[in-house]
Amino acid sequence: MEWKEITGKTVNEAITNAMLELGTTADNIEYEVIEKESSGFLGIFGKPARIRARLKLSVENQARKFLEDVFAAMKINASCEVNYDKENSMLEINIDGDEMGVLIGKRGQTLDSLQYLVSLVVNKNSENYIKVKLDTENYRERRKETLENLAKNIAYKVRRTRKPVTLEPMNPYERRIIHSALQNDKYVETYSEGEEPYRKVVINIKKGVRESGYGKGSRVTNKKYRKPYNISNSGYSKDYSTDYMKDYEKYKESKEKKEKEKEQAVENN
Repeated sequence: MEWKEITGKTVNEAITNAMLELGTTADNIEYEVIEKESSGFLGIFGKPARIRARLKLSVENQARKFLEDVFAAMKINASCEVNYDKENSMLEINIDGDEMGVLIGKRGQTLDSLQYLVSLVVNKNSENYIKVKLDTENYRERRKETLENLAKNIAYKVRRTRKPVTLEPMNPYERRIIHSALQNDKYVETYSEGEEPYRKVVINIKKGVRESGYGKGSRVTNKKYRKPYNISNSGYSKDYSTDYMKDYEKYKESKEKKEKEKEQAVENN
């Protein structure tokens, strides 16, 4: 926050004027006295007090000022609501404005980068680490739902094919969503491979799991297991729901072929 020079008949009056101009209370401003008031000679040629004041660089003000500068540089008309939970060292920021897709970026990469920069700003002079959560248009929650659906679909594919699937690189937050979504799955396990920023989640069948062969006489180990949601709009370059349908069509063709061969064998006998 830039310093503003403010005057008053006295220093106290100058401070009051500073509060009015900055739209805050005394405990939220910091000031320096440039020149105290003087009465002059016999009350003539007196000078007013001069101070320079600005809003205190609180966690909220630092974050807000940084984001406002970013919005101005990007020529984006946006405002932000900033809430700081000092007890839990959590700073939550929600951005509101037009064309927020620009701030979100591809799969949230721009939003993640902006969140990281805000974190650097507020933690620069902070004694305790402050966790920052930056969101707009409820993107985080929507992304979480998409990733959870993706995890369930891939788990279904891995369970059926018994082959591991490696997802595209994700940030730590998104990887945790995948791990959490499948942590109680009886048939698959998840783990991460690679180095940042290319670290990926791998979903694989658990060792020792007896899986159904989907053929006659096979044993299904989990009869309550259902095909998850369709995630064709997840944003991933590979459409796993379409990939599943292709595999399923091949399976049906193979199954019909085997049944015809059995019928043919019975007729020949």
